[in-house]
Amino acid sequence: MSAPAPSPLAIVDAEPLPRQEEVLTDAALAFVAELHRRFTARRDELLARRAERRAEIARTSTLDFLPETAAIRADESWKVAPAPPALEDRRVEITGPTDRKMTINALNSGARVWLADFEDASAPTWENVVLGQLNLIDAYTRNIDFTDERTGKSYALRPDEELATVVMRPRGWHLNERHLVDEHGTPVPGALVDFGLYFFHNAQRLLALGKGPYFYLPKTESHLEARLWNDVFVFAQDYVGIPQGTVRATVLIETITAAYEMEEILYELRDHASGLNAGRWDYLFSIVKNFRDGGAKFVLPDRNAVTMTAPFMRAYTELLVRTCHKRGAHAIGGMAAFIPSRKDPEVNKVAFEKVRADKDREAGDGFDGSWVAHPDLVPIAMESFDRVLGDKPNQKDRLREDVDVKAADLIAIDSLDAKPTYAGLVNAVQVGIRYIEAWLRGLGAVAIFNLMEDAATAEISRSQIWQWINAGVVLDNGQKVTADLARKVAAEELAAIRAEIGEEAFAAGTWQQAHDLLLKVALDEDYADFLTLPAYEQLRG
Repeated sequence: MSAPAPSPLAIVDAEPLPRQEEVLTDAALAFVAELHRRFTARRDELLARRAERRAEIARTSTLDFLPETAAIRADESWKVAPAPPALEDRRVEITGPTDRKMTINALNSGARVWLADFEDASAPTWENVVLGQLNLIDAYTRNIDFTDERTGKSYALRPDEELATVVMRPRGWHLNERHLVDEHGTPVPGALVDFGLYFFHNAQRLLALGKGPYFYLPKTESHLEARLWNDVFVFAQDYVGIPQGTVRATVLIETITAAYEMEEILYELRDHASGLNAGRWDYLFSIVKNFRDGGAKFVLPDRNAVTMTAPFMRAYTELLVRTCHKRGAHAIGGMAAFIPSRKDPEVNKVAFEKVRADKDREAGDGFDGSWVAHPDLVPIAMESFDRVLGDKPNQKDRLREDVDVKAADLIAIDSLDAKPTYAGLVNAVQVGIRYIEAWLRGLGAVAIFNLMEDAATAEISRSQIWQWINAGVVLDNGQKVTADLARKVAAEELAAIRAEIGEEAFAAGTWQQAHDLLLKVALDEDYADFLTLPAYEQLRG
């Protein structure tokens, strides 16, 4: 292994955490410092390229497959590396943050894979960043248990062979880690902190367990960003002395630009790729963000009206399955975000039927697996995929050669009949305020109205408010969406929350702060690229 770098990183503005020395070792920080030294400048260039591409979309209101990479798409000969045994069967994946209770419950859930999330389901407090890593180390060494102080219930791991395989999701390229800086005071990208600490501590350990360091890559916008990740993987494997190709990455196709570069993304990662995933809410957020000044034809209706059966969403998911199977990769479907109610069996019955229909459709379309947000949904999703797969681990042999998606199909937003409604505006404000309030307290995955919400749902909520105002949308009740109407709805929601939870709980929370931040990112003329950027400045810890 390489000698530690001479310029270690400094931890700044952070209270000491219990057992942090087990995660923030000199050797681990030296590795993260080397990742930072080698790759952060390229990250910065790629973020600048995002802005240039967004400006081009604003000018043209269109996107197309890249002419300069046509040869890669036309070459039928290349495939991604075969899946390792631990990732061959991914029929149900559960997602969630890496707090101690969730770590045990997700590993025990019966799902084949757990997406251990340091990204949208985790508010990046220093405590969540560091102790989340510690929880995974403890899980792999079987030194983890948990007792709920409120209920007295204890949680412990099942035998190794019954546990889900972990696929860890680091933060996106756009977020920095303010508590870890180099000798110039420059923060390290959160992606490199999350990846670096996890990989350094666990790569060898996971190999000994018959698995490996597997990752989900979020918010990717181009194949050049995938190339950067691939170079990170190549360097990291050499650094700790494990074989090239040990790392496996599944890329979330959750931006509209990445949807036009699926094959190129797999090509760049081909020795390390294991699949692509269809991430619904961030995908819709990306459409609004990129085409926000494109006029009426790009206006999305209420987010819950944009189902996966919408023509432009069908184009996206069918192209994803076709692309993955053509190249030997897994195609992983979207999220079932429903959270079962302990009080209302009727709510559960209706929701379970919707989840079942959604998973039946994905399995029927050729997906090799899908996501759920709650352990109670694992059996429902499992049943849908068992029915199609039987004893087969996946259906990558189903090539979907019937699929023929044109560039225009992916952005045919106006093919959807649904229109924005007043109820949709109210819901966007409700979810936005309630989610941001929890996020500012350090919670990234939040149950709101029986749905598990994360940063992606808050992004689509605030983006739709912004878009509807700037497009002059008239709602179903005849009201035009204006900044004043958004403020009125937000004030009413804040008052409703105060009445609902009581004065004491309201004062103890960050409700006014969340209300103000939602309105800022929804009403500012200068659209913030990510809600989490201004929110991170206000995040405690």
